[in-house]
Amino acid sequence: MTDLSFIDWCVCAAYLAVVFGLAIRSARGQQDNEDYFIGGRKMNWFVVGVSMFATSFSSISFLGLPQRGAYQDFSFYLTILFIPFVITPILWWIFVPMFVRLKVSSGYEYLGRRFGLPAQKIGSGLYCIYAIGWMGTMLYAVALTLQTVMGLNEAQYLWALIGIGAFATIYTVMGGLKAVIWTDALQAVVMGTAIVAVMFLAVSRIDGGWSAFWTIASENNKFQMFHLNANLLAPENFTGRNTVFTAAAFGLFMYLPGYAVSQNMIQRYVCAGSLAGGRGVVILSAVINTGLGLLFLLVGTALFAFYSQSGGVGLPAAGLEIVKEDQILPYFVATRLPSVGLVGLILAGLFAAAMSTIDSGINGVTSVIVYDWLSGRELPLRIGRILTAVLGVVVIGAAILVPVLGDTVFDIITTIAGTSLGMLLAIYLLGMFMPHANLQGVLTGLAVGLVCLTLIWILTDIPKWWFGAFTIIPTFFAGAIASLFFPKPSESELEKTLLRGKKE
Repeated sequence: MTDLSFIDWCVCAAYLAVVFGLAIRSARGQQDNEDYFIGGRKMNWFVVGVSMFATSFSSISFLGLPQRGAYQDFSFYLTILFIPFVITPILWWIFVPMFVRLKVSSGYEYLGRRFGLPAQKIGSGLYCIYAIGWMGTMLYAVALTLQTVMGLNEAQYLWALIGIGAFATIYTVMGGLKAVIWTDALQAVVMGTAIVAVMFLAVSRIDGGWSAFWTIASENNKFQMFHLNANLLAPENFTGRNTVFTAAAFGLFMYLPGYAVSQNMIQRYVCAGSLAGGRGVVILSAVINTGLGLLFLLVGTALFAFYSQSGGVGLPAAGLEIVKEDQILPYFVATRLPSVGLVGLILAGLFAAAMSTIDSGINGVTSVIVYDWLSGRELPLRIGRILTAVLGVVVIGAAILVPVLGDTVFDIITTIAGTSLGMLLAIYLLGMFMPHANLQGVLTGLAVGLVCLTLIWILTDIPKWWFGAFTIIPTFFAGAIASLFFPKPSESELEKTLLRGKKE
């Protein structure tokens, strides 16, 4: 579609060089797995908070949110608002104190302490399934976008996918969690800079500027957030993509499990070294998510306003000008903006969005393999590096396969999160809130949750964003009831693992 100018190539190369330099610097002084996977528990909480934003936000940023703003409205912003107003208080009160108090290296050590080693391995396995699919999704998305911007054929697309995955793997292998956090912080800055530049340039292309932008958006109800039938039980309230109930489903059954029980997030809560630092991390991440989430949606709305004026042809149609609606932002950048390095900046931001997800996930999966499956701290540091490299290859393979799960990045991520993290969150809730819960109950609950999910998937057309509800709720209640028929846990299993457990 477009050839990159020399300036664009220089911008991309400079960004990648800085990332590589940060990885080299982060590798200095690493002595053991505690340094490699937890940053020695002495990372700066502010940097970690910015890193956490980059990791969590990138999966819905460059592609999904502009698509929502352009082709739909602001209803998804209601989902983003669940992060500061619902999810952050839950993390502050329940999960961060628990992980910091127990000084976990893998978050699933909690499950081992509460229910025994089988639960620990099941938990880490569920996380690995989620993380590999999640990383593969972002790698697929960035390669697909490069195909649009640069007009790549299928072979070139495949090599781009492999190259980006390999680069993210290499700097993660070298620097461990320190490299991940520092490069994620850089990537957050690059993402923010890129999207601010696109926002101002897109509005400058609209006849009438900011005034026309607001007028066109308002006339077309683009800022509308709340969709709800007066009859609360109306089916469209639950099946419509943009309803209030849908926003709640995304927030509670996809975002909450992702923040609460995924290892790449748990690493950030504990690597700051204190409860105050861990809580500072979640507050800062929530603030940045809320601000930049709004900005990405506004960019999509600006694209709608521009194309509404541009000869009356309207937004590019999926399957015609672009392959999928997710590609609207890179399509606009490649075809409508001046080639003075901006395309390179957008590509750097896109690399940042993908790599901040991939590096965190690879490091997180490797850490749970080391701590939950291979006895952790006794292993030489080189074993962690080798496993990290192997995981990078697995992620590249996953990126080739994930498109079969959905038509858009949102569909793919929702399917993966709802089917794995939902059951994982239910196990944690059983452990923290149900003193009588035991391993036998957990196993029964997981079986019931899996059966419920399978039946829902096969026999109904319920939207994928509800999948988490059909894993969390059945797993929790079946586990709680089944536990009544087996021996109660010992006092040693309950010590410091209940929500109101004894503190050190």
